[in-house]
Amino acid sequence: MRYDPKGNVRPWDRTLYIKIVNGFMKEGDTITIVFGDMSGGSPGMRLQTFCEDTFEFRVLVDAIATYTYVPVPDQPVISIVPGPPETWRAVAPTMHPVGKPFRLSLKAEDKWDNPSNKINASVTLRSTPPLPGLPESVSFQPGEFAQIIEGLSADEPGIYNIEVLDGAGTVLAKCNPIRIVEHKPNQLLHFWGDVHGQSEETIGTGSAREYLEFARDKAFVDVTGHQGNDFQITKEFWAELNGLIGEFNAPGRFVTLPGYEWSGNTFLGGDRNVFYMTEDRPIYRSSHALINDLSDADTDCGTAAELFEKLIENGENAVCLAHCGGRYADVKVAHDGRVETAVEVHSSWGTFEWILHDALEMGYRMGVVCNSDGHKGRPGASYPGSAKFGAIGGLTCFLTSELTREAIFDCYRKRHHYGTTGNRMILDVNALFCEEGELFHDDPALGDAQGHASREAIMGDIVHLPTGGVSLRVHVSGSAPIERVDIFNGLEHVSTHRPYTPDELGKRIRVIWEGAEYRGRFRQVIWDGGAEFSGNRVIRAAGINFFNKDKTLDLTGENALQWKALTTGNYGGFDAWLEDGEAGAVKINTPVVSESINIADIGFEDIAFDAGKLGRKLRLFRLPDENTHMELTIEEQIPLRDEGDNALYVRVTQEDGNQAWSSPIYIFRKS
Repeated sequence: MRYDPKGNVRPWDRTLYIKIVNGFMKEGDTITIVFGDMSGGSPGMRLQTFCEDTFEFRVLVDAIATYTYVPVPDQPVISIVPGPPETWRAVAPTMHPVGKPFRLSLKAEDKWDNPSNKINASVTLRSTPPLPGLPESVSFQPGEFAQIIEGLSADEPGIYNIEVLDGAGTVLAKCNPIRIVEHKPNQLLHFWGDVHGQSEETIGTGSAREYLEFARDKAFVDVTGHQGNDFQITKEFWAELNGLIGEFNAPGRFVTLPGYEWSGNTFLGGDRNVFYMTEDRPIYRSSHALINDLSDADTDCGTAAELFEKLIENGENAVCLAHCGGRYADVKVAHDGRVETAVEVHSSWGTFEWILHDALEMGYRMGVVCNSDGHKGRPGASYPGSAKFGAIGGLTCFLTSELTREAIFDCYRKRHHYGTTGNRMILDVNALFCEEGELFHDDPALGDAQGHASREAIMGDIVHLPTGGVSLRVHVSGSAPIERVDIFNGLEHVSTHRPYTPDELGKRIRVIWEGAEYRGRFRQVIWDGGAEFSGNRVIRAAGINFFNKDKTLDLTGENALQWKALTTGNYGGFDAWLEDGEAGAVKINTPVVSESINIADIGFEDIAFDAGKLGRKLRLFRLPDENTHMELTIEEQIPLRDEGDNALYVRVTQEDGNQAWSSPIYIFRKS
């Protein structure tokens, strides 16, 4: 026997080989394999941490010893089911018109963040300010995954906050902020989506139908798409998938986007998401690597540049996104702004601000999106479980007046969207001009584009402003207290804004580790380590972005912490509330950085230790003992460069470890 973690044909990975070396097998003979047998000292076997109706133990036999393995007719399967609830979630629109009905969606998740149907409880709802029609309580029965309260509405503008409480009055969950706005013609509203993931027909979990049902009924997103690897999508599955996408598309309620993932290697351009306005369009593959039917091989596009050219030549109504998975996209190798509109800066694979930096360095005008790129059948609520995925899947907030496929495509092409690491915060970014500029939605650098006079712009807009200044106005309503807002002009960091002052700082120290080894696969940075506080005492500690439940932060004494942690381009860390805010020092040891810092030297600004590679660093700073700032408004004059674009965008960081990135506003002086 031998074991190989990558020893089979995709999507089958972990493989146990059994070879009969003496004799042979005859009809009626059996081989019994026991997984998880602890009688000989094994720690047992952990199954996957995400649910699946038919978890298959794929069995193949090379009966004639030709190294040609054939699946046995009946494959053994088991079901992976959710456990009891541990975490509650509440989801509602983040921006909605006065007097228009909306829904509040409630669910509970198990230890591994799967929606649980093992609930027998009632919860209480509380709204500030009071929301008309909100029931006092909601009951869950065993077998129910969610409760959806339809027909809610508010008669007054403002921000509403809803809490979910148990019978003892303990807060179980806080809903995202709900901003109710005056109803105006073409009012831009918020619609949330995760358009990037796969199901078992390629390299995911569960069927494509279950994938779409999860997005709609358990993640409560407004928009989704399916992105199977092109070299695995047969003609039959492409037809089936397009049929499902059309079946689930319900304008005004739930929008689905037809498409696939062009999956060429990085030196050929790297992974691209391709979305069509309508079903039944051609699939231009990067290859037929796992497809035996080669009858349409002449439509393959061997490079990302060929893909863009083919889409344009054939008049396809398509949008492409560049993303970082295994074969990360290299926008410096290939890009065409006529079809490729955005870069994905966050997914389950981690955080990748470098892909936005690449686009800005090249002078491209692209928006920012975040999605899950999930393989676990949980679009819109994709968690890493016990795997090496180091992050929660992201979400994109689309700013548009209606929920239709046409409106979402228009939103992509105008770059009117922002991305988050999975939370639903409200983010407004506006540029106000001292003098009149010419505003474009289509990029004038790519050909004829119609502009119009304007003294303001929103995220994604392109503006020619020959003279005059610009004031950037940012408003954030967080789903948790706000830690900071960073403003950028292209590759230049302009300023950092915090909602609290130095006078509000307390005895809480925040330690952050972040970064990746490199851009490709196996980018994980292991931060396992410890901290010792000499001459002081830790009252309590809390982890930040410890997504993998087997990665823990432990208080091992009154002045020592130990942890297991990793990052994949994103960040993690911990808060420590100290007995004395000034005394002693902290010594931090990790495989990447080891440093000693006096507690009195840790203040408002970051103390940073750079560790090279791709943004690896350790940071320390001080926070208020309790940060109550859920909202922040900023207005700042931004100096503009005369040459090239001024790509103004913001990155928001919340205390709970969530982040958001706005699509840039592109302002240029010279035509």
